[in-house]
Amino acid sequence: MARQTTLYRYLTGPDDASFCHRVSEALSQGWVLYGHPTLTFDAAQGRVVCGQAIIKDIEGPYTPDLKLSEQ
Repeated sequence: MARQTTLYRYLTGPDDASFCHRVSEALSQGWVLYGHPTLTFDAAQGRVVCGQAIIKDIEGPYTPDLKLSEQ
C-alpha cells in the first residue's frame, strides 16, 4: 500500500501581480492554501512582501531530494 506524504511550501515575494500569479499557478497544479497570507514591510527595499503557505498530498514517502516546485 502506497504511503501518502503532505508536502509544504512557503511562497514569498513582493506584493504585486507576479506574486499572485505564482500562487495561482501553484493552485492550478493541485497545491492548496494553508493558513492565512502574511505581509511585512521591507524598509530596505521600500516595499511590502507577501507570504503564503501551501500544501499538497502526493503518493509515496517523503525524501529531502524532492523538488517541491516540480510537484
